[in-house]
Amino acid sequence: MQIDGSLSGNWPVGYDAIRRGGSALPALNSLPPPGSPVTTPHHPRYLRQQVLDALSDTPVVCILGPRQVGKTTLARLLRPERTYVSFDDATLLAAARYDPAGFVAGLPEQVILDEVQRVPELLPIIKLSVDNDRRPGRFILTGSANLLLLPGVQESLAGRMEVIYLNPLSEQEKHHSRHSLLESLLSGQLRPAISGLQPPVAGVAEAVVRGGYPEPNTRTEPRARQWFRQYLSAIIQRDVQDIANIRDGDELLRLLQLIALRTGNLINVSNLAQDIGLQRDTIGRYLTVLERLFLIRTLPAWHRNAAKRLIKAPKIHIVDSGLGCALANLKAAHWPRPDNAFGGMLESFVVQQLICQAGWVDNELRFSHYRDKDQLEVDLVIEQDDRLWGVEVKKAASVQSKDGRGLARLAEQAGPSWQGGILLYTGTNTLPLADIPSAFAVPMDQLWNKDIR
Repeated sequence: MQIDGSLSGNWPVGYDAIRRGGSALPALNSLPPPGSPVTTPHHPRYLRQQVLDALSDTPVVCILGPRQVGKTTLARLLRPERTYVSFDDATLLAAARYDPAGFVAGLPEQVILDEVQRVPELLPIIKLSVDNDRRPGRFILTGSANLLLLPGVQESLAGRMEVIYLNPLSEQEKHHSRHSLLESLLSGQLRPAISGLQPPVAGVAEAVVRGGYPEPNTRTEPRARQWFRQYLSAIIQRDVQDIANIRDGDELLRLLQLIALRTGNLINVSNLAQDIGLQRDTIGRYLTVLERLFLIRTLPAWHRNAAKRLIKAPKIHIVDSGLGCALANLKAAHWPRPDNAFGGMLESFVVQQLICQAGWVDNELRFSHYRDKDQLEVDLVIEQDDRLWGVEVKKAASVQSKDGRGLARLAEQAGPSWQGGILLYTGTNTLPLADIPSAFAVPMDQLWNKDIR
C-alpha cells in the first residue's frame, strides 16, 4: 500500500467512502433534528461541557463507558458534521486491522472512531498522526472497554488524549434536575427540614430496578429484563473475546450473577472461587475482565496510616443497578421483603449516582469505603484534597441512633479532614444526626429532586 494522497491496495468494500470524507454507514451519519420523533427519549448528558472543553484544547478525546449508555449519541450530537466510523462494522474492522497506518492516513481531518478497543493497533498510529499535527479536537474515540487497562494496548497517548468516562444515566439526568446532592454536600448547603410524618419516599424501588441504561428505561419491567439478557449475551459473545481469551462465557456470566447477589460486599475471592467451582486465579482474571468492560467496579478501602484498626479489603459493586436487578431477579414488587438483596443493590445504586454526579461537579474526587474491625462501616467515603465526607445508605424509612455509628467513627478517624456526612434513607425529613458534626439524614429522592425539604 502506498500513502501519497491516494490509496492503493486491496481494501475491503466501504473504505473508499471513509477516506473521501463520507461514511460507509450513511444511515448512521446523521441524527434526527431536534423535535423529530425518536423511539428513545433524549436525556441531557451533563458531561457534555466536559467533552466540549476537551475538544477545544486536546487533539484526542476518548469517551469510555459501558455499551449502550450513549457514548456514540453524545459524540455525534456534539459533532454531527464529522465522519463516523464504527468498528462494530466487520468491513471497517478488517480494514483497520489489515493496515492501521494506511487506515489512519486515509481518514478525514476530524473523525469519530467508535468502539476503538476492537483495534488497539490504531493507537500508536494516531499518536504519530497527532505528533505531526497537534490541532485540538482531531479525533473523538469511544470505547466500551477501558483502553488504558487492555493488555494489547502499548500506547496511552499521554499528553495527547483526554479520557472522559460516561456512566449510565443518573437519576438527576433522567429527571432533568439542576439539583446535585453531591454539590450540596461538598459546599455545606444541607440544612434540617422537618415536615412531620409523611409516607416514605416513592419511586426508589422503581429507580433501582430501572437503572441507567437508556433503552430499558423505555420498557416495561419484564421487557427490560429481556433487554438485559440480550445485552449480556452480546457482550460475552463479542466484547469479552476482543479483550480476553476466555473460552467459557457461561462461567463469566455465573460470576456476574453471583456478584449481583453480593453487590456492596467486601471482595472475597476464595469464597467466590469455592461457590462457582473455579480456581482463585481464574476468578481474579474474570473480575479484571468485568471491570475493564465497566460492568463492575471495585471500591478501595479508605485508610490513614494512623488508623491501625481498618479492614482494607475492597468492596465490589455492580455498576448499574438495573443490570444487577435483572441478574439477581429482583423486581420492584420485592422491595418490602426484608430477606432479599435490595439492601446491597440500593447501596450500589447510590454509589453509582454520586460517582456520576462527580463527573460534572468535580472529576478529581476520590471514592472509597470505610470498615473497621468493630464492623462499623461507611458505604462511601469521598475525598477532595485533604477534606473528607461520608455517605451511608439505609433502605429503612426511619433513622435510629445506631445508624450513625459508622459516620461517627469515620469522623473520629478523619479528624480535622472531616467535613460532614449524609445518611440517605427513604423517609421524608432532613434531620441532623446527633453528635456527628455537619451530618444529616437525607431523603433518598434528594439524589434527583431539587426541592430541599
